[in-house]
Amino acid sequence: MAHSKSARKRIRQNARRRLRNRAAKSALRTSVKKFLSALTAGDKDAATTALVAVQEKADKTAARGIIRKESAGRIKSQLSAKLNKLDAVRKEPEA
Repeated sequence: MAHSKSARKRIRQNARRRLRNRAAKSALRTSVKKFLSALTAGDKDAATTALVAVQEKADKTAARGIIRKESAGRIKSQLSAKLNKLDAVRKEPEA
């Protein structure tokens, strides 16, 4: 256990920050799940709006240092590719 006053304060600060970071990561994962559920339902409009929300949350968590910028970019890239694949599958039968 910490003995000095400053060490006790650091423990309190770290606990608060850990909870805040966990909440932000959880919100990001929840928005990704909403996007994927809209995508599997085939609702392109809902998936597009959900993708915008995911991109905003990913950028915001990366800016705060909760996740790395590379991770945010990878999340956005992979989900955008999935949305584009949905468009490609829809356009193939018409041709």
